[in-house]
Amino acid sequence: MLMNNATKYPVLLVHGMTFRDRPYFNYWGRVPEALERMGCQIFYGHQDGCASVEENGAVIAERIREIIEQTGAEKVNIIAHSKGGLDSRYAISTLGEAERVASLTTVCTPHNGSETMDAIMKLPRWTLKTICFFADLWFRFLGDSSPNCFSCISLFTTNEAERFNRENPDDESIYYQSYAFVMSRASSDMLMWFSNLVVGHFEGENDGLLAPRAVKWGTFRGVFRGARKRGVSHLDEIDFRRRPLTKKTGDGVSDIVKFYENVVGELADKGF
Repeated sequence: MLMNNATKYPVLLVHGMTFRDRPYFNYWGRVPEALERMGCQIFYGHQDGCASVEENGAVIAERIREIIEQTGAEKVNIIAHSKGGLDSRYAISTLGEAERVASLTTVCTPHNGSETMDAIMKLPRWTLKTICFFADLWFRFLGDSSPNCFSCISLFTTNEAERFNRENPDDESIYYQSYAFVMSRASSDMLMWFSNLVVGHFEGENDGLLAPRAVKWGTFRGVFRGARKRGVSHLDEIDFRRRPLTKKTGDGVSDIVKFYENVVGELADKGF
């Protein structure tokens, strides 16, 4: 049974760095199915996992046009996680897709750059280049056509973020909103405990990769926490474990699926 709060426009889900849209392990976990039950038309970005923002932005721009041609809709709503938000902004601002986008919702996207990445980029350049070279080989094996890990991590510095923001200004016709999440402690997610400690050293509370100051863009909807002390990690934000965070309800997020249902419901209320 469809709920009556489906969005007016199709929803394009844009994944973040290192992952790809695969049918047998959906990046977004249970989220797409839940949104489809609400009556939403769901589509995916299908961009590379570790390509430059220019390469991925071009793919997103093409996907937007394909979706509009396929559905007959005038525009799309984009919900993007992590670097996917930057890929989407590039498609909108630099590649001219603004007239075909109604809204852009970003979840923990490094719009303002990472102070932690500023520190990492002070390491010897040859070290970073070597690591990125082998990372590119791995991502090419996984299916990326033109992986460029060094370009990606460079974009996450505060200086490069400032340049990117200057070159990709918001379009007044689009509704931009952003969300931040944080882990309560390193043990909240054992897959991200180390990165949480590192980012915490430089920037304070974070989701295992990004601090709230890094992700604020457009209408900032606030910092979201878990319903229990566990908190919400960068992986939790995309339902990586395919289950609720906790059985406890009340203040805070207990199931990330409910978060996305609320996001889409609010977009529908706004006429998007």
